[in-house]
Amino acid sequence: MTASSPKIEVVNGNVLDYSCDVLLLKYAQSWLGADSLLGKKLNLKGLWNAPLPGEYRVVKPDSKSGVQASLVFFEGTVQLQQFSYAPIRLLGKLSLLHLNQEAPNVKHIAMTMHGVNVGLDEKEAFLAQVGGLLEALEDESILSSLERITFVEFKKDRAERLAHYLSTNKLTVARNRTSTVAEPIANAGVETDSKKHIFVAMPFTDDMEDVFIFGIQGPVQEAGMLCERVDMDIFTGDILDRIKSRIETAAIVIADLTGSNANVYLEVGYAWGKNRTTLLLCKTPDELKFDVRGQRCIIYSSIRDLNKKLSEELRVWAK
Repeated sequence: MTASSPKIEVVNGNVLDYSCDVLLLKYAQSWLGADSLLGKKLNLKGLWNAPLPGEYRVVKPDSKSGVQASLVFFEGTVQLQQFSYAPIRLLGKLSLLHLNQEAPNVKHIAMTMHGVNVGLDEKEAFLAQVGGLLEALEDESILSSLERITFVEFKKDRAERLAHYLSTNKLTVARNRTSTVAEPIANAGVETDSKKHIFVAMPFTDDMEDVFIFGIQGPVQEAGMLCERVDMDIFTGDILDRIKSRIETAAIVIADLTGSNANVYLEVGYAWGKNRTTLLLCKTPDELKFDVRGQRCIIYSSIRDLNKKLSEELRVWAK
C-alpha cells in the first residue's frame, strides 16, 4: 500500500487551543515561546525529565489543561545560543522520525515555526523546517497515514507570508523519493553557513513592524542575505547573549534610531565596539542623540522611500 501524500499548510490561529492529533514543539534546553506557554498549561515546568538534543518526550494532556491536541510531542534540540538554521532542519526531520515510533498512525500534526522570535531570518528558518519535514517524509514507511501538517501562526501577517513562501516554492509532497523540491527548500539549513546575514536593531513595536518587513527585510533578502532581528523588547540572559553573538558575526548591522530606543543605541554601541559595518536609519532626524549626529544616517520619509534607499545602499555595498 502506498503512503498518502500529506498536505502542508499554514493557518492563522492560537496553537494553545488548536485541535489536532499531535502538537509538535521544540525544547531548546529551556522554556521559550510557544513551548513555554504549553509547558505552563501542562504543569511541566520543573517537574519533568527534559529531552536533550536528539531526544523527545510525549505528554498526554488532561481535560483540565485546555489543550486540544490528543498528544503533545516535545523534540529536544540545541540550546538557544546554538540554535540556527541547520538545527531547525534537523529538528523537523527528527521530530517526524521519532513521532513515527510513538504514533505511527497519526493523521494530523500541528506545529509552530521555529527561530524567528530569537532573531533568525523568517524565510530561511521556515524553509529549513519544511525541508527537514520533507526529508523524513521521503521514506514511505514514515507516518504512512499522515494527511496534514499544519503550521499554526498567531500573527496574521506572518501567517500570510509563510503561506506565500510555500506557494512560491511549488511545494509537492510525494512519498516515494520522487519529490521535486525547489532549490530554496532544498538548501535552507544546508548551505546557510555560506550566506551572509544582516542584524537589524530597531524598536520592537507594532508601528515599526511594516518598516521592518517591507522597508528592511525585503531589500536585505533581495540582496541575497539573511535578515535577522530578535523580536524581544527586554534583553536579558540568553537573549542578550544571542543578540551579541549575532552582531559579532553579522556582515552588516542595520540600526533604525527612530524613537531613540535605548536598546537600539546599546546594540549600535556593541556593533561599533566589535568593528561591524553599521548602517544607521532614522525617520525623525531631530531625535538623534549627540553621539550619532556626526555619523552618516539614511533619512527616510516613508517605507517605500526606505526600501528604495536601502536597496541602493546594499547594491553599492555588495560591490
